[in-house]
Amino acid sequence: MRARSRTALVPALLALVAGLACSPRASAHQEPAERPASSVAASGTFRNPLNTGPDPFVTYANGAYHLTTTQGDSIKMWSSPSLATLLDADPKTVWTDTDASRNQHIWAPEFYRFDNRWYLYYTADDGTDDHHRLFVLESSGDDPTGPYHFKAKLTPPNHTGDFAIDPGILQHNGKLYLAYSGINPYQHNGLNIAPMSNPYTVSGDAVAIDAAGGCPEVREGPEFLNRNGRTWMTYSTCDTGKPDYQVWMMSLPDNADPLVPGNWTQRSGPVFSRADARGVFGPGHHAFFKSPDGTEDWLVYHAKSTSVNTYSNRTTRAQKISWNADGSPNLGTPLATGATQNLPSGDPGSGNYWINDDSRTSGTGGVTYTGTWNSGTGCAAQCFWGDDHWSDKAGNTATFTFDGTRIALLSVKDTGNGIAAMSVDGGPEQRVDFYGAIRTGETLQYLSPRLSSGPHTLRVRVTGEHSAASAGSFVSVDRAEVYKD
Repeated sequence: MRARSRTALVPALLALVAGLACSPRASAHQEPAERPASSVAASGTFRNPLNTGPDPFVTYANGAYHLTTTQGDSIKMWSSPSLATLLDADPKTVWTDTDASRNQHIWAPEFYRFDNRWYLYYTADDGTDDHHRLFVLESSGDDPTGPYHFKAKLTPPNHTGDFAIDPGILQHNGKLYLAYSGINPYQHNGLNIAPMSNPYTVSGDAVAIDAAGGCPEVREGPEFLNRNGRTWMTYSTCDTGKPDYQVWMMSLPDNADPLVPGNWTQRSGPVFSRADARGVFGPGHHAFFKSPDGTEDWLVYHAKSTSVNTYSNRTTRAQKISWNADGSPNLGTPLATGATQNLPSGDPGSGNYWINDDSRTSGTGGVTYTGTWNSGTGCAAQCFWGDDHWSDKAGNTATFTFDGTRIALLSVKDTGNGIAAMSVDGGPEQRVDFYGAIRTGETLQYLSPRLSSGPHTLRVRVTGEHSAASAGSFVSVDRAEVYKD
């Protein structure tokens, strides 16, 4: 069950991964994976996370990627011409609702284009989790960012009063079907499929699918790929708070009726699951999207950088998938957060680049320190290139110099972390709390305001202060991501 508030061309660059500990704040250690031999131009590359929210859905349309994630009280969309700049994009609120029966716990939006209109599917409730139901919006024009208006509630006749979440659309043999997670004979959150007469009307009873999953409690977030004579349905299993949240798969032959449960063939075992050596836990609630030129298939999903059972720290990530010799999709192994990947084919790229805490960079600039900072290479999968700097001495500073229009700082949150004062180009300071109730790495700590194009500085000053919840005042410096809009 979910929580109540759920809420191209990089040669030899491998995942930058493996383990935990990087300071007196850390614990267990694992050996890091290989590092890249040298800095690489970042214009054709990107690094995760793409967004700080869970339950992602991505589509490329009208010259841009469009991303939604669960926000709870509204539906927001991030749009960018390059995958590399989605984290830098400003969100547009495409839907809020005044109807008290459906304006809370808004989860898992997905959007599809039919007949020059966009239809945005989501689940919401009145504040009580078991009152979650399915809804659809319709766009006024051919723009995935809206505007949208409320179109319909989606209710199979045999499930009129039942819990339902995670709507997805199956397009099969020229017909539409609503797939979702809800009450069925197998799970409280089990897979169901119902026929649709158009994008906003359910036209018949839902059929329950008895899907395997390696744990008893959840089958949710159904998604679909069609290739090689079959439709492949992937779905997430286990509680999304668990580190073992994972993706399983079933398939259906072309021309077979998806409303006949026996037509679905179960794939044995998970097809996408935790990768402890890369610091990736609970990968799931995913979707698929095409590269801008339509030649590649990509996976977008959420995952965590902690093995703790928690609904926090689920961030949006993406990676390319491939296809097996038997015609089935190969989702691969989750990559470490921060691993540099080639952008999708046809992506125009951007001027993004990274600066590591030791001043290695794929662009211009670096970082300098005043005072005595701790540093080490034991951080492994929780840090970019397996190293970071940290200090709790008031007045110590780390100053990034960079050339761009915005900078993001990603580093470790921890129970012993305190408050930093951030300032751009010597301007007013903004206090940022680096504390986290659960230790996580590669966490977005700070995103600067948009700046004029050119050289700038970001100063991180240790204040020596911390919240009442924290056991210390450490400030961690790891990776800066520089944007050139």
